[in-house]
Amino acid sequence: MTELEIRPLTPVLGAEIHGVDLGSPMSDSTFGQIEKAFLDHMVLVFRGQDITPEQHLDFGRKFGEVYCPAMSAFPPDYPEIMLLDTTTPKGAGADRWHCDATFMTEPPMASILRPLRLPGEGGDTCFANMAAAYEALSPAMRSLLEGLEAEHDLSGQLRVSLDRGISPDDYETLLKRWPPVRHPVVRTHPGSGRKSLFLNGNTGSLLVGLSDAENDLLLPFLLDHVRAPEFQCRIRWELDCVAMWDNRCTQHCGVPDFDERRIMHRVTVAGDKPR
Repeated sequence: MTELEIRPLTPVLGAEIHGVDLGSPMSDSTFGQIEKAFLDHMVLVFRGQDITPEQHLDFGRKFGEVYCPAMSAFPPDYPEIMLLDTTTPKGAGADRWHCDATFMTEPPMASILRPLRLPGEGGDTCFANMAAAYEALSPAMRSLLEGLEAEHDLSGQLRVSLDRGISPDDYETLLKRWPPVRHPVVRTHPGSGRKSLFLNGNTGSLLVGLSDAENDLLLPFLLDHVRAPEFQCRIRWELDCVAMWDNRCTQHCGVPDFDERRIMHRVTVAGDKPR
């Protein structure tokens, strides 16, 4: 069995994986090592991967069903791949700390991203370990959050998508299709059993059962808590780089420091209902 080389990015999050070609047939033992690394490190980076869209999709399907999320553009001939084509990233939503598509009853399990065109400088992506963020809270705060639910409402981000012309339908149609949903504030990972914070500033999480004044105090604190650098890692993109992250226990933020065109393809792996 070929042992992969796993180089952690930080003590708490992320690893680069060397010794595998994602475009070639993969043995069960090699995939097993990747699965374990994904569970251990939550964010994986594979460099030197000159893969096609079909190979990108094939790799995603090893983890589960793949699909293109709602309100997404996709490349011609590849309706299961999300197209991210950005020149002005500021205010688009990806520049805020978030996890993907929590407006869904079953948010994605993972995302797998690869760049096709990059700006000359900038455009890194930062990630945060939400299990570490949860564990850093005081016992009293963790006790308070246990059993709470948050309401995830798409309406604010939907207006951003409409303004930028990347939504296929009108506001009212999409809002009826994706009404607000509730998820636990503290989510238990089905693979590791670790608990993590599960909130999303992009979908206006509202803590259910708390007063407006209590939400005004507690929610900003929790959303800001992710900014602590000790929970984070950072990926510098290059062509032929593939990165994947566990959407169940991480948040990410695209640094909006570029003004040249950036094109990315993202494969999204279906998830389950948070518990």
